[in-house]
Amino acid sequence: MAVATEKTVEEKMRELFRLQQIDSQIDAIEILKGELPMEVSDLEDEIVGLNTRVTRLEGQVKDLKQEIARHDNNIKESEQLILRYEEQMNNVKNNREYEALMKETEMQRLEIQLSDKKAGSSHRELETKQAALDMTLGKQAEKKELLGVKQEELKAIIAKTEKEEKKLRRASDKQRKEISERLLKGYDRIRNTYRNGLGVVTVERNACGGCFNAIPPQQQLEISQRKRVMICEHCNRILVDHNIEEEMAD
Repeated sequence: MAVATEKTVEEKMRELFRLQQIDSQIDAIEILKGELPMEVSDLEDEIVGLNTRVTRLEGQVKDLKQEIARHDNNIKESEQLILRYEEQMNNVKNNREYEALMKETEMQRLEIQLSDKKAGSSHRELETKQAALDMTLGKQAEKKELLGVKQEELKAIIAKTEKEEKKLRRASDKQRKEISERLLKGYDRIRNTYRNGLGVVTVERNACGGCFNAIPPQQQLEISQRKRVMICEHCNRILVDHNIEEEMAD
């Protein structure tokens, strides 16, 4: 049974740098998409909220219209009763009947005043709710239109990059399997620290390719010897000599 040999530091650095190259290409695609995925998601959430508000306002407007209709019906009923009572007054036979009809008439007039007051209050509230509904519907239409534009933009970018992105992600997954768990954890932690996603960088012009701080000559020599993992003392990125990129390209 063959015994698996431990990979050299140089082999580990090559594999890690290759992973960085692949991930950087994926990052470039994500940059091409920009903020569109987040903008689309935010717009979708906002539209859901607006839909809920529209539904609530439509329900309130409907209820207020029904309430106003009830008050108007009450007023009509009271007016009809007053007419009936006034006709009956012409045929009363005694003061007791007349006073009773007068009392009923006065009660219906009070009912009219009360219903009219309530209807007026409901009308004012209806105007407020209707204005809010109209404004919300306008905002809803505006957001839906904007969402459509953003979705089309994102769809065009995805159509252009989807095949390449899937290929790169498969390559990244495959490459990660070649690297030890300890190195991967460190690489991912560093990548997540910086917006540009660079966890492994080359030494360029005697400086770190990530933070551009100078690298001492002795440290550059150790990096070029590839005998141990070297870290930038300023940004904590993993450092490799620039020749490794040229060698891998050949």
